[in-house]
Amino acid sequence: MEKVPMTAPGHAALERELKRLSSEERPRIIAAISEARAHGDLSENAEYHAAKEAQSLNEGRIAELEDKLSRAEIIDVGKLSGKTVKFGATVKLVDEDTEEEKTYQIVGDLEADVKAGRISISSPISRALIGKSVGDTVAVQAPGGERSYEILEVGFR
Repeated sequence: MEKVPMTAPGHAALERELKRLSSEERPRIIAAISEARAHGDLSENAEYHAAKEAQSLNEGRIAELEDKLSRAEIIDVGKLSGKTVKFGATVKLVDEDTEEEKTYQIVGDLEADVKAGRISISSPISRALIGKSVGDTVAVQAPGGERSYEILEVGFR
């Protein structure tokens, strides 16, 4: 059984989502199915089919979350240290072409959110950064071509 690495805040967020889907969404969808059934003929009942599809999507997400949470390996980033980039590290980079600085934390796949500065451990940029340290330059194959970044800072917070 393959472990799924994640940070403690990421694990807590997934547990909150699972609880919401199970205790709020599931009963709401069941009520919508019951109401749609009361309208009669199910073969041409769009409300019924939409509610059943919502139920399928909700149950699929619940199953996915339960699976990932059961295999979670929670990594306490506050206890990590070192000079090289690894899971949980917050890395400050400079794009060598545009001189734009970016800061990312390397997190698990399910908790990644680029807009919030959290990138997945399996993303191309994370894979290029792992094992590198301050001053190193990494080349990342991006959709728009190869990008080159210099590592300015590595920290754990």
